[in-house]
Amino acid sequence: MTREVRDVVLSRDGSSVVLTVPETGLPAVLHWGADLGVLGAESLAALGAATSRQTAPGTLDTAWRLSLLPQEGDSWSGRPGLLLARDGRPVFPRWQTRDVVPSADGASVVITATSDGLALRSRLAIGAGGVVEVGHEVTNTGEGLVEVVHVEATLPVPKTADRLTSFGGRWSQEKAPTTTAMPSGAWARETRRGRAGHDQPWVTFATEGEPGSTSGQVWAVHLGWSADMRHRCDRVSDHVTLLGAGELLRPHEIHLAAGETYRTPWAYFAWSDAGLDGVSERFHAWLRAREQHPRTSRPLVLNVWEAVYFDHDPKRLEALARRAAQVGVERFVIDDGWFLGRRDDTTSLGDWVVDPVMYPDGMEPLADLVHGLGMQLGLWFEPEMVSLDSDVARAHPDWLLHNPASVPDPEGISHRQQYVLDLANPAAFEHVRSQMSEVIGRLGVGYVKWDHNRDLLEPVHDGRPGTHEQMLAAYRLMDVLKAAHPGLEIESCSSGGARTDLGILAHTDRVWGSDNNDPVERQESHRWTELVLPPELIGSHVGPSPAHVSGRTTELSYRAAVALQGHAGLEWDLMGCTEDELEQVSAYAALYKELRGLLHTGTVVHPDHLDPALRARGVVARDRSEALWTVTSVRGPDESLAPRLRLTGLDPDRDYTVRVRDEIGNARLGGWCTPAWMRKEPIRASGRMLAEVGLQLPTFQPVQALILHVSGAVSR
Repeated sequence: MTREVRDVVLSRDGSSVVLTVPETGLPAVLHWGADLGVLGAESLAALGAATSRQTAPGTLDTAWRLSLLPQEGDSWSGRPGLLLARDGRPVFPRWQTRDVVPSADGASVVITATSDGLALRSRLAIGAGGVVEVGHEVTNTGEGLVEVVHVEATLPVPKTADRLTSFGGRWSQEKAPTTTAMPSGAWARETRRGRAGHDQPWVTFATEGEPGSTSGQVWAVHLGWSADMRHRCDRVSDHVTLLGAGELLRPHEIHLAAGETYRTPWAYFAWSDAGLDGVSERFHAWLRAREQHPRTSRPLVLNVWEAVYFDHDPKRLEALARRAAQVGVERFVIDDGWFLGRRDDTTSLGDWVVDPVMYPDGMEPLADLVHGLGMQLGLWFEPEMVSLDSDVARAHPDWLLHNPASVPDPEGISHRQQYVLDLANPAAFEHVRSQMSEVIGRLGVGYVKWDHNRDLLEPVHDGRPGTHEQMLAAYRLMDVLKAAHPGLEIESCSSGGARTDLGILAHTDRVWGSDNNDPVERQESHRWTELVLPPELIGSHVGPSPAHVSGRTTELSYRAAVALQGHAGLEWDLMGCTEDELEQVSAYAALYKELRGLLHTGTVVHPDHLDPALRARGVVARDRSEALWTVTSVRGPDESLAPRLRLTGLDPDRDYTVRVRDEIGNARLGGWCTPAWMRKEPIRASGRMLAEVGLQLPTFQPVQALILHVSGAVSR
């Protein structure tokens, strides 16, 4: 019993959270933000006094401080942190904290509390990079059924935060930010698609003034959950602002019988005083510290989707595999169209058996060829979906996750001419698991592209909303397959970037950021995806020109420069390439292999105050020995004289060599006004000069790219 603990200080990697434990009720957060150092009893008392709004007994009819789950009973007028009902009647918990157990390293704490017929277990931890993890568990310790309406994690931010940024988007235009003045009252952004969605909240962050890449305080939250969710912000007149997130539950979705527990998804909070790049550095450090984070070099991928679509001619695929190995591809991925009867997107989902007509000799010859060429074999599945025109749906129509009472369509509304398979049904789960496992094991598949191409509409499981159980079953299926096939990697694809959160990445090894391979448009979604995810987790491929989604024509050098910003690959019919293009692709592969050790471990940086026509991004080695910068134009310049690019993040007291990397094509930048440093031998300059003065950029024309390698650091 550790109820005597009055204050808890959690600190790690430049962040801290300070909690105080009152005589009654739940602990309250006094501070979330910068590391305050060692706080003794006197300092903690001073912090409490400095942040208190009144002295006992006080006259305000409101909570003096906000608890971890603020309630109406605390006189909190914002959105309650927790809403429950028992047997159809509202429940108003009066929590009493029972145990407060800090960890020995001072980075986490577990808090238990009780109320009439309820138990609460809350965990706060500061992980690697200073990311704060918050999760709650609610247990029914009484009689009857407890309905969980919502349980949401929150942390306070100062009143000085006067801007709020949230995200929306659509297919092929994921993760579009919108910044507004801090809204008054209770604000929420929700997704009800059964998956996070292209318009998912993604990250919600508060800032003091307009958000910047390199400076300013930022308080951000991301929810590690891949289905329905809610992001929230409460700015009421008599309290600090609350920022938070939680799972969005449908009415009557979660009922707890006696002894049963509901566990929230983890909410991840990141604070930085170094702008958005500081937030990214924290999230990237947290992800890279995970035990399951990929440790091997990320292989160069070729996915055959935009090369062949549904035309799975084995001879054509064999020729493409040989060409892929010739240019340096290391992972060959066979996309949609390989399984029983699949000729288009109207049929066969759920029948995960190699099509004997398409592959009369089976897929073994192709698999053997791919492995013999020294490449890994990847295979596409959409395990959570089913077509009505499939053997499994005809045999088991009761396995659909839908509203059986829907009229006039008893199967519910289709999307992309497909439906959802109820993986929470043990028989349906076993069907998918066994068929997938057999193919993976027999063919030596080392990589699964796991797709999810539709929303869940009116999902009903055992008479109640089924989104929560479906998502947990999908997570479980991923884990079971990876346990059965050691070394198997999984990519999360959901019509592109509709499921890219930290929840899915607890079970997968990378995400597909967008179906849009147009390099101009792809840069926007990639920039905001890597606000949370490091580049090695974001698939980024060179596609054909014109781009299949947008129809835009771009040079191969530009497409390759953009693809280098993530886990690089190709999605292109190399059989149609010219000899010159194949040489460029080989050079792209070689450059990626040379630089991926830097690109996938370094710190990502973005400059502020750049010409609106330009995009710039750098990756700086952790030891600051080298960096790679990519500058691209997305349209014509506003002025003839381009700005200087300041290369931040380098050691100011070292000298560096700066050279243009043009192996994948000369972008013909600048014309008659190419800066001297680009025309001569590589220049040497101090990190201080490169950061403070910068390099004069050439005059970019629309859709051009420049790659700069900064290396050879020498102490001065």
